[in-house]
Amino acid sequence: MNAIILAAGLGTRLKPLTDNKPKALIEINGQTLLELAIKKLQRHGFNNIIVNVHHFPDMIVHYLNSHNNFGSEIFISDERKLLLDTGGAIKEIEKHIDFNFPILVYNVDVITNLDLQTLYDYHSLSDNLATLAVRNRETTRYLLLDRDNVFCGWKNKIRNEERIVRDYLGKLNEFAFSGIHVVNPAIFSLMPVEKKFSIIDLYLKLAPNFLIKGFDHSDTEWIDVGKLHNLEAAEGLVTLLKNTDQA
Repeated sequence: MNAIILAAGLGTRLKPLTDNKPKALIEINGQTLLELAIKKLQRHGFNNIIVNVHHFPDMIVHYLNSHNNFGSEIFISDERKLLLDTGGAIKEIEKHIDFNFPILVYNVDVITNLDLQTLYDYHSLSDNLATLAVRNRETTRYLLLDRDNVFCGWKNKIRNEERIVRDYLGKLNEFAFSGIHVVNPAIFSLMPVEKKFSIIDLYLKLAPNFLIKGFDHSDTEWIDVGKLHNLEAAEGLVTLLKNTDQA
């Protein structure tokens, strides 16, 4: 099964920790975020993994080599010349994926006990072009889903900006994106010619004509380790998940 770990970000919210290392190599309880992500993917059946790099790319390559890729087949998608954003990062791996299977996209700074195989199977059995893991939590930017969890729009509460891009059933509900999604390879033919673009912007463009749905996992544990003030909570969550065999 295809999976990409998005690990190329600058990690600006984690400064000064990322002044001399990439975000992916920040440690939680003695394990790097990259190791935690790879091992979670492995436990859920993903062994062919792509990792994109930009910020201190050679450190990540050396780290993976020194750990024998943790026993997986890992391909490096090199973005050192240009950081491609979330959509461009997916577009860049087109030549390196098996078009017979959907692609799991996983942010390196996410820690959760969401069952990735359940998410992947749900998507595989659906007609969705993309399935986005979402939770009912407070944030500044929301995905707007209708009563059937169909993605219909986006809201930025800081800018007081809202975009509704398709008709919807019932009322729209606000969900926070979890940084985990599954996409069909068909999406590559629908991507813009530009190399650098946001995947959420692409979803907003495609949503009027293609089925994109949310997968609500509000009943699971989840934390964004991309924020400095979340590191202590992340340590507690990693310990909890290991002790309860939910990692």
